[in-house]
Amino acid sequence: MTYDSEDIQQILQIALAQKQEGEFSHQQLIEMASELNISPQILEKAEQQWLSQRSDQHQQRAFNNVRRQGFTAHLISFLAVNSFLILLNLFTSPSYFWAIFPLLGWGLGLFFHGLGISQNEGKAYEQAFQKWCSQRLPGKNFDHHN
Repeated sequence: MTYDSEDIQQILQIALAQKQEGEFSHQQLIEMASELNISPQILEKAEQQWLSQRSDQHQQRAFNNVRRQGFTAHLISFLAVNSFLILLNLFTSPSYFWAIFPLLGWGLGLFFHGLGISQNEGKAYEQAFQKWCSQRLPGKNFDHHN
């Protein structure tokens, strides 16, 4: 039976997961790569790429958390203000429900805010992420199209 490189990668990933030894040292990584005829230079490049991808994923998780926190704050202020407006409306003019107008208008904005943060890919997401990164770490440009 013969295997292509993708098959080997998948088999080794399954075997390593089943081994459940936990962590490997850098020396063990080098030894495994050597047994697979992977040069130290290729291993070093792969490790650097993996570290970069891991950093990118961490940054994106942080960005998504900030977006969710912003939406939560928006939702809480929506509920507080509109609850107050409804109560005010019921006490001042119960025959005319004018509080529906700010409730619907703000609710529409809240809906689109929620829709926007549910998108975790695409051009708009990438632009927002790049802007957030540049504001967070001036002088650093995160390029996620590697």
